[in-house]
Amino acid sequence: MYKRTRTHRHMLLLASGLLAMLMIVTACGSSGPDEAAEAPAKVTFMAGFKPQANLPFVAAYVAWEKGYFAEQGLEVDILHSNAGQHLQLLLAGDVDITTADAPSVLKRRAAPDVPIRAIALFGQSGQTAFAVLESSGMRSPKDWEGKTFGYKGSQPAEYLALLNAAGVDRSKIQEVRVGFDPRVLSEGQVDILAVFRSNEPDTLARIGHPVRIFRPDDFGVPTMGLTYIATTETIAENSDVVERFLKATMRAFAFTLENEEETLDIVMTFAPQEDREHQRFMLREELRNAQGPVTLADGLGAMTGEQWRALYDQLLEFEALTRSFDYRTAYDDQFMRAIYEGPKLQWP
Repeated sequence: MYKRTRTHRHMLLLASGLLAMLMIVTACGSSGPDEAAEAPAKVTFMAGFKPQANLPFVAAYVAWEKGYFAEQGLEVDILHSNAGQHLQLLLAGDVDITTADAPSVLKRRAAPDVPIRAIALFGQSGQTAFAVLESSGMRSPKDWEGKTFGYKGSQPAEYLALLNAAGVDRSKIQEVRVGFDPRVLSEGQVDILAVFRSNEPDTLARIGHPVRIFRPDDFGVPTMGLTYIATTETIAENSDVVERFLKATMRAFAFTLENEEETLDIVMTFAPQEDREHQRFMLREELRNAQGPVTLADGLGAMTGEQWRALYDQLLEFEALTRSFDYRTAYDDQFMRAIYEGPKLQWP
């Protein structure tokens, strides 16, 4: 009886062991296709300038560092466009997602053969503002009459709109192209300067010339800032990947709102040559400009047709567009609507 029981137990143990081994072998043998199916999707993201605390760049940095991309099944390469080649690389298919200013998206879409769409909006307010030295005594745009205005490459449409809104006589202002060095203001070459509001006011303050800033949106001028863009082909053929990329970066966006120091730590790993306090100024300004009624209702990064229509009408009015077209072809908000329920991000 004892021998039979022992043998029986031995046979049961042996059978159990064989079954376990069979299950392991079967699992291992079937893991190949599953693993291949679950392999991370590769995405190439190119920031439209050097490494720094522009919010669309920061969202990608944080999503990479905190593992949000990985949680969404993505393997993301983060590149930077120091020579302004990001749009060309996007159109060539070498980059999947990049950044662009909303007015530039509309200007590009005025050419029907440039198939790009904005898929998320970071800048609820635009990048451009107008600076005067604090010591100048100018307190309103009317004070610009009789002064010299410097602009970078072309006349900003928001400058013309602001003059119109504030009742300024443009004929009394001398307008000159000055390039991209903000020191032309501190050196007295111009009295008013078009500046990138997230960094150049701090640059001037750091060299001992604090400025007063005039923001177009404070005068009722429609403005929009930086966006993520993709081609219509990428949107159509890789919509799931685009959605997961946006979900990860929007979670990172939310993280930056609550974790300034850790966010700056991450920024400095990508931009070790930059000054941390200058990056802090930039981050705070970008976050301030990235929030508003639309994001409160629909979530960070959201955009509306009304915003795009108002900006389009303004650019058309002041001849910043080469032709009229359907402004709705400049953006695609399907992804932002998919990842949010009201202002709440649906994670994962």
